[in-house]
Amino acid sequence: MPVEFLSDDQVAVYGQFSGPISRAELERFFFLDDQDLELVGRRRGEGSRLGFGIQLGTLRFLGTFFDNPLAVPEEVINFVATQLEIVDDSVLGSYMERSKTPYEHRWEIARAYGYRRFSEPETAKEFRSFLMARAWTRAERPTQLFDQGVAWLRAERVLLPGVSVLARLVAEVRAMAGDRLYSMLAERVSPDLCRCLDGLRTVPGDSRSSGLERLRRAPPRASGPEMVRATTCKKSFEYTNSTVEPDTAACGAGVL
Repeated sequence: MPVEFLSDDQVAVYGQFSGPISRAELERFFFLDDQDLELVGRRRGEGSRLGFGIQLGTLRFLGTFFDNPLAVPEEVINFVATQLEIVDDSVLGSYMERSKTPYEHRWEIARAYGYRRFSEPETAKEFRSFLMARAWTRAERPTQLFDQGVAWLRAERVLLPGVSVLARLVAEVRAMAGDRLYSMLAERVSPDLCRCLDGLRTVPGDSRSSGLERLRRAPPRASGPEMVRATTCKKSFEYTNSTVEPDTAACGAGVL
């Protein structure tokens, strides 16, 4: 599924470390409290403890795990190693010697800290409800709704899905909200106004443009009289045999 509303840069940084990490971010997401240290301390070997601690902080910071837990900024490794009193952080290289170890640690971390999978039906339903409420009550661009969705997932401890999965859902929810809005507006438009609006789309025989196209044009001069003429109805609707005469100025005033 293409993610047209996301730029290449946005796709590239999704679920990734982007730019330097500040000291405040290190202390907020990678600080290990007593509970963390107790869980980390169950690992055998310094490399295993360091890798476990890094994966824990990475999950808090990004909302997801890295396929390669070693591909993290150097300042993260140093910060976690210092807390674990590991002098030589090169021991992290041994963390990948057994390929299953990082995956087993991810499952344990997710269980211990209450992280949910995005694919769980109840979680997906809850997230969709959040997106729908947001799309319905705020006029946000798709990128803004996408960012709000990521923030919600991180705050609610839901593991981030793939970028295309999330983008597809955002686009789908925005389309549903738009359809709902158009349906509500259509129900409130009178038959006479409907005929008038339809007339705006037609091109009269003595003109090269439709009434709608003329309404889109800005006044030729930025003056008070021109603005008045553009926004004021000069003629009344004329009904003949229940048909609205194509008076574009009147229709424009009705819409505006």
